[in-house]
Amino acid sequence: MKNISVIGSGTMGNGIAHTFAQNGYAVALIDINPEALARALATIAKNLDRMVSKGSISEEIKVQTLANITTYTSLAEGVKTADLIIEAATENPTIKKKIFEDLSALAAPHAILATNTSSISITEIAAVTSRPALVIGMHFMNPVPIMKLVEVIKGYQTSQAVCDTIMEMSIKIGKTPTLVNDYPGFIANRILMPMINEAIYSLFEGIAGVAEIDTVMKLGMSHPMGPLQLADFIGLDVCLAILNVLHDGFGNPKYAPCPLLVKMVTAGDLGVKSGKGFYDYAAGMKDAKVAANFLK
Repeated sequence: MKNISVIGSGTMGNGIAHTFAQNGYAVALIDINPEALARALATIAKNLDRMVSKGSISEEIKVQTLANITTYTSLAEGVKTADLIIEAATENPTIKKKIFEDLSALAAPHAILATNTSSISITEIAAVTSRPALVIGMHFMNPVPIMKLVEVIKGYQTSQAVCDTIMEMSIKIGKTPTLVNDYPGFIANRILMPMINEAIYSLFEGIAGVAEIDTVMKLGMSHPMGPLQLADFIGLDVCLAILNVLHDGFGNPKYAPCPLLVKMVTAGDLGVKSGKGFYDYAAGMKDAKVAANFLK
């Protein structure tokens, strides 16, 4: 397992590419948009510069990491020599299935096909391929170069050999892999999203304000970030999509998204990515202020 292809050069894709390249793997970073690829390389370089300034890596490691990454706009060219292909495209089942259908025909017969999905069924994605035993989930956490967890998701037909290979590889890139089975939300989001949803409901029902809810969880429960700020960081549209997967998958009303979350996403207040969510990010992340008086 020497050649890694990463599909999608957004926040997660460039972070995954950075992590593998820094650990000595040859990485093909693939995106149909050449401008997105240029932005991804600039982001990786900026993050490496920050690591050099902090003394966590040397200038030589930075240079070698960047040298380990090659960009492609062609899926066929980008995956033809890959041993492992990690899809990190938009969290949309239709898009992901189309990518995996193409990969089934384009990738080398031995290549493992992984998806970075945070909630979409691995079994459902694997079903569109001719190699479901070689399909697995690798759910990295954001920011990928820093966060240690990789949630490894075993689909219904994923082979044990593939699970073992991905668990071992995750350790080699400095991560702590945790193996889970393929059910809605897996483990991370099955636990996290109801907490975030309950925090939004608490705000919606006027129990406490944004800062108060986040302060309780940070100081009372030692969370590094409050649930509402975390929702902004993840993206409120992503939170809504995951809650819908949980609600549809289990049919349990406890996963029903809070009406306030639905309203905010409809209005385009998606959190950090749009500049406004529960907090206003006009002055930057560090100086974010509560966006509005949500209390009734």
